[in-house]
Amino acid sequence: MFTSVLMIEKPLTPADVEFVTTLHGDDRISFVVLMQPRGKQDVLLRAIDDVALGEFDDAVREAEEPGGNQAEAPAALALAHTLQSLRDAGSEAVGQVVEDKPLDLLRSIVDETGADEVIVLTTPHFVEEFFHRDWASRARHKVGVPVLKLFSHAADDQPQDTAGG
Repeated sequence: MFTSVLMIEKPLTPADVEFVTTLHGDDRISFVVLMQPRGKQDVLLRAIDDVALGEFDDAVREAEEPGGNQAEAPAALALAHTLQSLRDAGSEAVGQVVEDKPLDLLRSIVDETGADEVIVLTTPHFVEEFFHRDWASRARHKVGVPVLKLFSHAADDQPQDTAGG
């Protein structure tokens, strides 16, 4: 069985689930999902990213995003949804909400589970990516396995019909 540590910041869409569960063909995949609450990320950086993407309404609402302990309950619900979606797709999946030091936790989980890879599934973060401060760039220096950086699908994206019908 192939083991992937999946770092996310929002629940997986059906298209995301299909993508990560079929990434390695027919190999069975076991996921360890780490969910970082959005409220624990830098509000200013998120707002700049929203502006760069032309999503001005989202930039204005960034300050309304729950922070601190208030961010943990929505993150736990998002994690539960994601874990169930991965299981429904036939994968094994466990996970936890990241409270502090996500990269230290990532390294310990990779070591404990013998993970084959890390997948960082996120929305674009232009400022962090430019300065190589995004999760994927920083994780590459922390873990001894390949780190894949993938962009999440929008909630209204539909999985592609790969059966040709």
